[in-house]
Amino acid sequence: MFKGGYTGKVLRINLTEKKFAEEPLRQDVAEKYLGGAGVGIRYMLEEVPAKCDPLGPENNLYFSLGPCAGTDVPCASRVVVTAKSPLTGAVAKSSSGGHFPAEIKFAGYDMIIVEGKAEKPTYLWIKDGRVSFRDAKHLWGLNTMDTQHFIKDTIGDQNVRIACIGQAGENLNLYASIINERHASGRKGVGAVMGSKNLKAIAIRGTEPVPIANPEAFKTAVKSMLQAMKESPIMYPTFSKGGTPGIIDHMYEMGVFPTKNFANTGEWDPLDSFGSEVGQNEFNHTREFCYKCPVGCSQVKLAKSGPYKGTASIPEFETIYSFGGSTLMKSFNEVIAADKLCDEYGMDTISCGVSIAFAMECYEKGILTKDDLDGIDLHWGNAEAMITMVHKIAHRDGIGAILADGVQKAAEQIGKGSEQYAMHVKGLELPGYDVRGAKAHGLNYATGYTGADHCLGYAFQEMFSVPIPYPVDRLAYEGKGKLTKWNQDVRAVTCDSFPMCGFVLDMALAGVCQQNAADIVNALTGTTYTAEDIYTIGERVNNAAKIFNVREGFTRSEDDFPERIKTEPMKEGGAKGAYIPQNEVDFMLDEYYEDRGWTKDGVPTEEKLKSLGMKQEFELLKKFV
Repeated sequence: MFKGGYTGKVLRINLTEKKFAEEPLRQDVAEKYLGGAGVGIRYMLEEVPAKCDPLGPENNLYFSLGPCAGTDVPCASRVVVTAKSPLTGAVAKSSSGGHFPAEIKFAGYDMIIVEGKAEKPTYLWIKDGRVSFRDAKHLWGLNTMDTQHFIKDTIGDQNVRIACIGQAGENLNLYASIINERHASGRKGVGAVMGSKNLKAIAIRGTEPVPIANPEAFKTAVKSMLQAMKESPIMYPTFSKGGTPGIIDHMYEMGVFPTKNFANTGEWDPLDSFGSEVGQNEFNHTREFCYKCPVGCSQVKLAKSGPYKGTASIPEFETIYSFGGSTLMKSFNEVIAADKLCDEYGMDTISCGVSIAFAMECYEKGILTKDDLDGIDLHWGNAEAMITMVHKIAHRDGIGAILADGVQKAAEQIGKGSEQYAMHVKGLELPGYDVRGAKAHGLNYATGYTGADHCLGYAFQEMFSVPIPYPVDRLAYEGKGKLTKWNQDVRAVTCDSFPMCGFVLDMALAGVCQQNAADIVNALTGTTYTAEDIYTIGERVNNAAKIFNVREGFTRSEDDFPERIKTEPMKEGGAKGAYIPQNEVDFMLDEYYEDRGWTKDGVPTEEKLKSLGMKQEFELLKKFV
């Protein structure tokens, strides 16, 4: 038995029957998968029926913590939401921070599982081992910020922590997010799953301390982590002051900041509008901190002019890419406004911005007309049109109903050759890195179990020339299978199952992350993990997720790129001439599958799974291959 870190309890809630029950956390699962994404995916592999409707009552929502939530481990107040994605049909994995994750632990739980569907709009109030199923009819139709405000007032406790959906989740937008405070469990549509269950919000309050197996060893391990963060030349001098928007200049210089829906990367200069100097000097207003975070990377930006003057939000790098670079906007003001709307509606900023950019290119090419767009002149850089589209997508109004399903499904409905402008992998819209100029980062997009997700295996070696585990040439394709596997496995455990903020890994802990995780978890729980054990956990997570996707019908053919990435060399910039032709895609996939011990078709083998201690998981896989 664990001696600390875990509460040892799972809260299972059945909305259909209005019942709840506490059950023991499966220790065999926790030992092999640690927490967060690992535990959530392992549970859903057994509990979510194959080929089920992602928006049906059989698709469960798993809110999973790791052993560190609610403790003094910095940057580790993270909750990972897993489900079957309504956007892609694959595994949905979405992580967010703030104070909500720690509060789940204080309430006494390592995981909350939500099953079934409520008969009418409902929110959950969880406190002291009790669950109240409360009427949310008066909250239905409210945005996420107002929802949190009214629930706190109703309960009479401003320290209640809340995760909720806005109108996008209610309207089953397939990339709807779950919002706690301003923190988003975004991408892949977990907010739509919550909306399909008529679940408006989860409010939670707890006061239980988190037990620690070895307090002295724990203090030493945390101190070591804090020291590594302090010694980083980037973490506090740069990142804590500029946040993720601070990397725009570097990405542009590398030639990988995507613009105009990836059509003219390297040709359009974003720095006068969105560069770090402009963003920090003109728009930075204040910043926010997650629970036990000494960094405070969330930079609150304030619109200073135009119709959105006085609007404040926290646009990350990805949001600036999707609403700024991808649509050729000219000012931070519009990006701030779009970002705030997405937070209020509960909608992923990457997928929303990329969907609008897709529509802009279709409009430019004559595939969509003004009549198709409800009279909107959706030309590049039209800020008013972009903001109007955000509203329409959230409400599924007119053309917004098509774009709310993401670019893959939108292109299927629109036709006329629009498919070539739909920038996605497995139905998930591409994030803010043009991977023609960073090929391991690209291979991660192609092979990631959620689709094009930079968070699964971020290639910091290519992006920031960090020589860990070894230096690489970002434009080469040889050796990228092995590197991508390492990135995905390390991140799957340290960022997604530990879990902690991925920025800390990239900027301070890359060289010590496995040992750091082992030291902290051992001190917390009384286990005896080695650094190699930690790595193996990450490998299990990726294999379990792959098993889920194989049973849902995913094959090698989905581990691919949009045609633009494979056939259009970049014309200008720091990666001029780069692209990823089909022969390179095939080479990298072969190398990646071989290094993973999978078949040529990308299916985990019996030998590999049993070597990882995944005999039960292999038996589940056998039913479908």
